[in-house]
Amino acid sequence: MEINEIEILSVGVDVGSSTSHLVFSNLLLKRDQRSVTRRFNIQERNIIYEGRIIHTPLLDDNTIDVNKLTGFFKEEYERAGIDPADIQTGAVIVTGESARKYNARQIAEALSNDAGKFVAATAGPNFESLIAAMGSGAAARSKDDKKTMLSCDIGGGTSNLAIARNGEILSTSCISVGGRLLGVDSKRKIWRIDEPAAMVMEELGLKYQIGDNISKGDIEKVAVKFAEILFEVITGPATSSLARQLMQTDDLDFCNRIDEYSFSGGVAELMYGGLNNFDDIGHILADKIKLLAFELAAPVIELPNKIRATVIGAGAYSLSISGCSGFRDDKLAFPIRNVPVIRVDVDQSKLSTEIVISQINAAFRRFDLKEGEEVIALYFKDPVRVSYPQLELFAKSIEAALTSTIENKLPVILIFETDIASSVGNVINRETQLKTNLLSLDELKLKEGDWIDIGEPLVGGQVFPVTVKSLVFHG
Repeated sequence: MEINEIEILSVGVDVGSSTSHLVFSNLLLKRDQRSVTRRFNIQERNIIYEGRIIHTPLLDDNTIDVNKLTGFFKEEYERAGIDPADIQTGAVIVTGESARKYNARQIAEALSNDAGKFVAATAGPNFESLIAAMGSGAAARSKDDKKTMLSCDIGGGTSNLAIARNGEILSTSCISVGGRLLGVDSKRKIWRIDEPAAMVMEELGLKYQIGDNISKGDIEKVAVKFAEILFEVITGPATSSLARQLMQTDDLDFCNRIDEYSFSGGVAELMYGGLNNFDDIGHILADKIKLLAFELAAPVIELPNKIRATVIGAGAYSLSISGCSGFRDDKLAFPIRNVPVIRVDVDQSKLSTEIVISQINAAFRRFDLKEGEEVIALYFKDPVRVSYPQLELFAKSIEAALTSTIENKLPVILIFETDIASSVGNVINRETQLKTNLLSLDELKLKEGDWIDIGEPLVGGQVFPVTVKSLVFHG
């Protein structure tokens, strides 16, 4: 009997600059009877447990305390009454300043103890901006209301910005503005000064060290300056010297008029009445941002997910079968697990080597990845017409764009929405030096931010089972 519905248990884990927490969800997947591939799609998402929020434990300024963190999450499983063996999918995301700690990847791997079920990622600034915009509900709202939204997720160490339109993320950016960059206890004694806070204090002519008592007025000055810098990059490119120094990425691309703004993250939680106090300037920063928000040219919309904007993204299975017209090198070993998918936008009417290379490079930059360092799946919708000259041009462009990947003998994984994988693969094999490690699949619908597992080929090697582990976000 054919199974048409699947219910799975999912966990989302976020290790952030200030706080760490998790969420358990039940996901209902149903088979799409109208689809050629009849893939499973998520129909319902129900949160069954929202965990406690703790300070991200550190051994020192550069090292996350692995034992304390894993111990905390073990306690959360027990409090929720959930056996780790029952978890079928999930995501561990290390974000903000925590992603810059030297053992960040170790943390992600330690928490995702089953590589076949968990997505583990240390999120770079652009990627964190993307998932925060999706997790907060900003991207979904831009699609539902057909508006251009600017999402601003303010955490402990960074503010992650994204512009969304029609459900798509058009641009991302990140700046070092956050509530935990200056740690001040209830008696106004300074216990933490991160480099961005030190830069702001120098700009203001304030001379404080850890252990000093800081006046209420000077705390206000620091918070005001951080808020002003944030709004400088929200409303346009960074122009001041200080803002440019605090930027972790390029500026946002303001090619569309902003219709609505939204705020998420721990500081946004405080803007909307949250009472958590983490012995930092988060409360004061929230007040200053709230005041400046009234001056924005478009309304500010309160979205459903604030402090949990990233953690609500939990991995979910969506099983698809590739089309029959694929191409693979027989030397490739399967399964290939946990491959991130990045979208490459190539307009077939404007096909050229320069455009293919530039778009592939742009896709790598969006995810803070370097070509040739790890296995990546490049996802194209319909980049080329099925004519030999066009296919040859596209093939040689792929070769030119992936020089390090080819040199390092990493698998080259190309995925297409349309039925062209076999044609592309055969022409690449015939017309380029890329003779091995090539996998070309089609008739798959993926989105940026997905991870995939590619299983052993079926039906005499004609089709591939592809497990899509999406970061699942509430709309």
